[in-house]
Amino acid sequence: MLRTIGLMSGTSLDGVDAAWVETDGERIGRFGPSLTLPYDPDLRRDLRRLLDMAGDLPADDPFLLDCEQRLTERHAEAVEKLALEADLIGFHGQTILHRPVAGKPGEGRTWQIGDAAALARRLGVPVAHDFRSADVAAGGQGAPLVPVFHAALAQDLPRPLAILNLGGVGNVTWIGEDGQLIAFDTGPANGPLDDWARRATGEDYDRDGRLALAGLPDGAVLGRMLAHPYLSAPPPKSLDRLDFDRALREAGACDLPPTDGAATLVTFCACAVAAAARHFPIPPKQWLVAGGGRRNPAMMRALAGALPEPVRPVEVVGWDGDALEAQAFGVLAARVWHGLPLTFPGTTGAPGPLAGGQLTGVNQPLVPIEA
Repeated sequence: MLRTIGLMSGTSLDGVDAAWVETDGERIGRFGPSLTLPYDPDLRRDLRRLLDMAGDLPADDPFLLDCEQRLTERHAEAVEKLALEADLIGFHGQTILHRPVAGKPGEGRTWQIGDAAALARRLGVPVAHDFRSADVAAGGQGAPLVPVFHAALAQDLPRPLAILNLGGVGNVTWIGEDGQLIAFDTGPANGPLDDWARRATGEDYDRDGRLALAGLPDGAVLGRMLAHPYLSAPPPKSLDRLDFDRALREAGACDLPPTDGAATLVTFCACAVAAAARHFPIPPKQWLVAGGGRRNPAMMRALAGALPEPVRPVEVVGWDGDALEAQAFGVLAARVWHGLPLTFPGTTGAPGPLAGGQLTGVNQPLVPIEA
């Protein structure tokens, strides 16, 4: 077993999650403490700007490099604040562009910023990073990456089971009775809602779902949004955080009053999840919800109304919904170290079980602790 610290900064752009895990990449010995270190408003604003610019930016753009340095420093601060010994760091970085081309090796692109070498130097610990590129280069979607972690967590739970993560984008893992994995992005989740709340109220998100709960979804706008071809396309499939922005504008979502716009976006997210369920071989016995979306009462109410199965936060089975993705990258870091597959045909469309990731700052062999 290795002592790892997983780091995750998701498409919600809200900060860094850090979590300590004891794992060999296949088994989880135990979980340790975790924390969330928010981004300061300036960094969050600049990262949001990068999403709009990334398609045209060279890798040596000064603004990008400055953001990358500040992002890396914040990740280092999260590890230092956790103040726990670790053998290995799992560093996902911040996705600023995700454009895979399914089934066409070498034609897709995924871009996560973050200086793994600088992180390794500052912390004095090897860093596993660049988890998505090998899969995209092989013609896979490069996402989601967490299903193999979900499968390890859910070994003793009734199946079929659906695990839904609602960050900036929604993604789901379906686990069959025989351990079969199907995973893909369901559609936009908190990303458009956060942007909407920021424009309407100046808040970084719809706190406690107040905007959405005060409004009514617009049926005409919702109908146009639900006609988007992504929702009916079969998996494997994945999204960039901004993939639906144009479609939302063309559907008229941006013309709605603040409360009705928020209610429409929340309902759209829930309906997209319901559409995703049509791609499962068998309906799940329950939905377990992780990510920031589970804290939004409007979102959870909409999901309960859109899905026939029970919808519950992951805490009901003893998981930590705030730490889950960071814990996943602690486990994935160990899988990188041991050369184990990260992605599979049913999760990303990879041509077969596919290893990936890179290691930086490895000066001497790790000495695993006893299982």
